[in-house]
Amino acid sequence: MIPRLTIEEFVKQFLVANNKISMNPEIMETAMNVIKEVRADGDSALKKYAQKFDAYVPEKWEVSEEERKHAWNMVSPNIIESLRKAAANIQDFHRKQITQSRIMEMSEDIISGQLFRPIEKVGIYVPGGTASYPSTVLMNAIPASIAGVEEIIMVTPAHSEEGISPVLLVAADIAGVGKIYQIGGIQAIAALAYGTDTIPKVDKIVGPGNAYVAAAKSIVYGDVGIDLIAGPSEVAIIADENATPAYIAADLIAQAEHDKNARTFLFTTSNKLIEEVLVELAKQLAVLPRKEIAAPSLLNNSAAVVVKNLHLAFDLVNQLAPEHLEIVVQNPLSWLGLVKNAGSVFLGEHTPEAVGDYFGGPNHVLPTSGNARFSSGLSVDDFIKKTTYLYYSEKALGSTAEHIISIATEEKLAGHARAVQIRMQNE
Repeated sequence: MIPRLTIEEFVKQFLVANNKISMNPEIMETAMNVIKEVRADGDSALKKYAQKFDAYVPEKWEVSEEERKHAWNMVSPNIIESLRKAAANIQDFHRKQITQSRIMEMSEDIISGQLFRPIEKVGIYVPGGTASYPSTVLMNAIPASIAGVEEIIMVTPAHSEEGISPVLLVAADIAGVGKIYQIGGIQAIAALAYGTDTIPKVDKIVGPGNAYVAAAKSIVYGDVGIDLIAGPSEVAIIADENATPAYIAADLIAQAEHDKNARTFLFTTSNKLIEEVLVELAKQLAVLPRKEIAAPSLLNNSAAVVVKNLHLAFDLVNQLAPEHLEIVVQNPLSWLGLVKNAGSVFLGEHTPEAVGDYFGGPNHVLPTSGNARFSSGLSVDDFIKKTTYLYYSEKALGSTAEHIISIATEEKLAGHARAVQIRMQNE
């Protein structure tokens, strides 16, 4: 059950302790070895590690058009309708993020501005295994498509001749994915980063994965772009005495069932609410299919904290900088201005974080482990490159040459100063 901690205990355990995402050295070594071999041997290395890690090597890596079309017949119409509606919400939200190229200054002698151009090729990693995640496809591919990415490539593992889950193929079609490859793990990240005879090299890799995928992304970063290195998922809930205990318990469990390392936090002004939430947690856990995952998460990586007032709750949350923040208080919008650090915020007791995971529109790819202090969730901007440009006429350069030369000389970069001086001498 979720531990009750004092403010001091919470600060010591979750704020003073180093919560940075750390890579297991053995996992990093494995990832480095696999990546090295994929770079050297290409497709043959992919086969080797697909057999080793997934115990299955597909006859061909790429999913055919026929297979993609057939998938539509294998998915419930109700699911297809839900995916379409979710996609529409995600599209509507992300279209408003588009920024046009712009001129910052324009005169007869000086022109400056920014060019906004989409990344050409993006790879999307979608986890496989015991569950399929069509929401991951939508959340990663739709912003890329809206940004104008020319080629969106998806990789996800297949563990048997049944191939990739049909619902993932349908989601990929809805989201605008170009090519789909049946491969996952470290080897998939390496293939996207460096290319093989079958799988093309991309410019950026996005999407979640296990510790091995995260390690691989950290290694290839610099040769390609990545979105972020995600740690365990987390939610913080700020609730007052009017919150419904069953709702709070359900939202804590929803986060805890991700994995045993998921983190959940409740900050409230009400001792009574905590007691009622603990009772509800026991009831709801008893019938939860993933109880063996959620229960350890709640026990080992979570906390319920009573605070004197809501301002103190927001102060603690801003230090925590959680991936998800639920504000379950009276007039929640009036408190939004106190949020400084959070990946995404959910307002009111009828906006559980699950709405954001699947349907609401804002992206669910968010910074974890306190990284919301300095980074943001996935957006159209993550698929855009910004190039500045500048034009100076002879007159403009002449009027500023003295200052440029002065700064260059101060920095002892004579060549920089000379590049301006030589033009002044030729007037």
